[in-house]
Amino acid sequence: MPEWIEIIIRTTLIILGIFFITKLLGKKQLSKLSFFEYILGITIGDIAGTISMDIELNVVNGIISILIWTSVPIIVSYCSIKSKKFRDVVEGKATTFIQDGKILEGNLRKENYTTDALLEQLRKKDIFSVADVEFAILETNGELSVLLKKEKQKVSWGDLFGQGAAVKVPLTVIMDGELLEETIYGAGFSIDWIKSKLSHKEATVEEVFLGQVDVDGNLYVDLYHDNLEKK
Repeated sequence: MPEWIEIIIRTTLIILGIFFITKLLGKKQLSKLSFFEYILGITIGDIAGTISMDIELNVVNGIISILIWTSVPIIVSYCSIKSKKFRDVVEGKATTFIQDGKILEGNLRKENYTTDALLEQLRKKDIFSVADVEFAILETNGELSVLLKKEKQKVSWGDLFGQGAAVKVPLTVIMDGELLEETIYGAGFSIDWIKSKLSHKEATVEEVFLGQVDVDGNLYVDLYHDNLEKK
């Protein structure tokens, strides 16, 4: 068989395989990928490109290698969904950079983040003064989330026709069917209080996918089984 025909066949099969792998891994924007997932994607693509062009390489061995590299993010993703502790180890935790208009220098050093880089990210969000920022968090995917102080936010209907309440971030107290005890006790609540709120909703901790407490002390819960049809 001529080499060019073999390359066409190899490349076509690899493209179909990569398409299948992409569908298998699920929908995720490039900016939402963790550093670990990003490196895996580059490696899989490099292996696929090498197999399609180098006819001296054994196709079967290459496919086995791709399958192994593909299985890793699938297993990691499954374990991350099942365990918050595992997810924290693999993906890390969000880091607070600014609080009440003050930069937390220790957290910047912890993430190897320079002041110039922080200011650049703020400017990209049209924020030129750190004093305007109530809260800024570096997410696990490297994106900076910013909450402006109330007086610096855009005018809303409530601001025009009613006194605006202070902006408070809802506290996540339940995640993946597990109580986040550190957050609960740190906010001045108790496990019994959370469970009593759940009892009014006729739910248990294990049934809750996500639970948050707002500034008024209301508990919002999203259950694993909401009896909603998949679309």
